[in-house]
Amino acid sequence: MRVLLIEDDREAARYLTKGLAESGHIVDHAADGPRGLMLATSESYDVLVVDRMLPGLDGLSVVEALRKNGSTVPALILSAAGSVEDRVAGLRAGGDDYLTKPFAFAELLARLDALLRRSQPKAAETVLHVADLEMNLLARTVTRGGQAIELKPREFRILEYLMRHAGHVVTRTMLLENVWDYNFDPQTNVIDVHISRLRQKIDGAGVAPLLQTVRGAGYRLRDGP
Repeated sequence: MRVLLIEDDREAARYLTKGLAESGHIVDHAADGPRGLMLATSESYDVLVVDRMLPGLDGLSVVEALRKNGSTVPALILSAAGSVEDRVAGLRAGGDDYLTKPFAFAELLARLDALLRRSQPKAAETVLHVADLEMNLLARTVTRGGQAIELKPREFRILEYLMRHAGHVVTRTMLLENVWDYNFDPQTNVIDVHISRLRQKIDGAGVAPLLQTVRGAGYRLRDGP
């Protein structure tokens, strides 16, 4: 999930960015309303997290401007103002949900997941299959041959990308741009380390290897014999 966080409080922004990233999501941050509006209209996001009180342009005005521009990306509004009138104002401005500060991070994650589910087309693919490997995108579970496989958030995102491109070579650059959201080579072996750990989990003893390294090119998830 790609998230745009529009929050002017440095500590709150650092806390939310770290938590969302650790949960496997890509996060862009804007510290004021105008910057947030610019990013929301020029980039593609799955969900917005918008603080109500922002410098330059308040959060409700940001959401209102997006709705007038035809944007339907789900928006969760954060605010210390939690009266019924405040919540109604947030929803009427175009917000899809309203969370009052202080809040538990687990609740914010659950609300974002719910917003994403509601925004997806009903026919959206929620379960991926490659050979006897199965990934449930909603439950965030992975099994092979019916046996559960525990993956860390980043490993889950890597495997999801590989499964969506099964049978095709996936380069390191493709993984950096779509899983790490880097548009440059960080000159580290971070991808090789994650791939190695992922291979150990999905290609255990007694099963046909699925995850292949294509020398000089990248990786491929085998989709057939």
